[in-house]
Order: sequence, then C-alpha cells, then structure tokens
Amino acid sequence: MTALKRRALLRTAALTGLAAATGLAATSHGAAAAEPVNGPWLVSVGWGVLQVDPGRTTPRELLPNGDHAKTSPDGRYVAWVNTARSGDGTLEPFVAVYDRTTGQKRTLLADPFGVRYGAPTWSPDGTEIALVTGQDNDRLIAVDVATGATRVLVEGHTMADPDWSRDGSSIALRWRSRSEGPQLRVLDLATGRARPIYTPLAGERFGSPVFMPDSGRVVFCTDRWYPDLETLNQSLASVRINGTGLKKLTDEPRFYLSPVFSPDGRYCAALSIPPENEYPDGGNIIVSTSGFGEQWWIPGDEYDDSTRLDWARAI
Repeated sequence: MTALKRRALLRTAALTGLAAATGLAATSHGAAAAEPVNGPWLVSVGWGVLQVDPGRTTPRELLPNGDHAKTSPDGRYVAWVNTARSGDGTLEPFVAVYDRTTGQKRTLLADPFGVRYGAPTWSPDGTEIALVTGQDNDRLIAVDVATGATRVLVEGHTMADPDWSRDGSSIALRWRSRSEGPQLRVLDLATGRARPIYTPLAGERFGSPVFMPDSGRVVFCTDRWYPDLETLNQSLASVRINGTGLKKLTDEPRFYLSPVFSPDGRYCAALSIPPENEYPDGGNIIVSTSGFGEQWWIPGDEYDDSTRLDWARAI
C-alpha cells in the first residue's frame, strides 16, 4: 500500500469518527429530542481561539488575542481571557464573553495591570463562571454573567484549572496546600470545604482535572506511570470524588493536555501530539469514546503552544 493511499484511508477513518462524534452520522440507538448535539471544538492557542467545525479539520479563527476559552453549557457563549497588549506594551487584563449567535463581545471583568485571570469554567445553568485570580493565583471567584458581580468561593492557597461539575455541586481544581503540597481537590459548593482527592508522587507532573459527565469521577493528566521517559510520557487517569479508585485510562504513553467530554457525554477529546511529529511543540485533537477504548486523531493543522481544548454544544 502506498503512503499516499494509507494516508487517505487514515483520513477517511478519522473523519468517520469525527462525524459520529459531532452528530453528523446516525447512531445505532438514536438520539432523544432533548439530547445535546455535539458542535465544534475550540482550541485556545495563547494568541487567539480557533474553531474546528463539525465535518471539518482545518480550523478558523474565532477570537483574536484570546486564551483559555470555555463555552457555556447551552453552546451560545464563550468566556475567554484577553491576551492583547495596550499601546505601551502592557497586558490589559480582562475577561470577556462572546456571543456565538450575534458575534457581540462583552467585557465581564476588567482590572489594572498586574491582575491575573485563570481559565474560566461555567456553572451548569450558565449563570456564572468561576476562575482563579489574585496576585498569587490564590482566590477562586464566581462571577455573575448578567451583572458582573463576584463572590469568593475559596482563597488562601495557590489554585489552577477549575472545572465545574455537571450536577452543579462541586468544582475540581489543581491545588497547592501550604502544609501538604500539590494535590487535586474538589470544592463542595454547599459547605465550602475543599477536600483532597489525589496526592501525586514526588516529582510527578499532573493537571487538567475535568469531571466525568456523571460528576462521580475526575479525569486528569499525569506522568505517574512513565516518569523516566523524557517526552510523551503522560497518561489519562481518573479518581472518584471521594479520593478512591485511581484508574489508568490510557495504555500508550503520550502527551495529553486539557481533556474534555463532549456535550452528549459519549466522547472524550484532548490535545495531544501524533507520534510522527518530529518536534513535540504543539498538539492535535485526539478523541476516544468515554470508555477510553480505541482512539482516533482529527487530522489537520497542528496547534502550536495550545493551552486549552473545549467541546461546544451545537447551536
């Protein structure tokens, strides 16, 4: 088989998987009328946000000067963090919301130079976003999307990568305890208690926690099982929200970043690096069923220095 023919077959197989995952192909069990339809992927690349539309592989620019984009549960709005600089070269920190229907942008938070904003996550009812801020990334706040009013959820520890559970009860995040070091924790929003669910091994790299659709487990990236490999040494893992049942989800070590579940809950995608990439300086999208069986790549452009992947609901 020629290399050209093999590439064409691989592309056809990937597009078949892409069609199924984005609602373009019929499913054997059928879809209920109220079931979410999977829409485009959003790839934040630091200098902007790219959109990969269903049935396509080449991205288009959705937002310039944006980063850490996250779509609202109904698919209409995108919260993002500005990366543009003012005329004197200083960063203008603000968080904005983009309307995918009208194309309008609205600033939600804006502060003087020096204020930091982390990656936003939406409440399941779409009324709030939560994100980390503070000089030392030590304050997790919730922002009312309609009014811009803020409330502090927890503070006093360095935090990153919050993810709001689909049942609305909890937020998972990367946490550095002053006494216990780095951990994954789940913040119970009813009690305000942030309980540890995963403590890494010494020197372990881990992050990007995201709830499974049933809100019972948290998936994250880790090099726990392949610490001696220099590159492409991570796995996807999961742990129950009570801290038990650590499970290795992927067999082959590779780079993973920002896992995300499809709106319908049947697929998981992540940024990763194809094995044929000579230099691991970017990523492509890799998709699997929610059971983490066979994986397939979305062919197309490489996303250099990607920071976050999101999977939007179709509108």
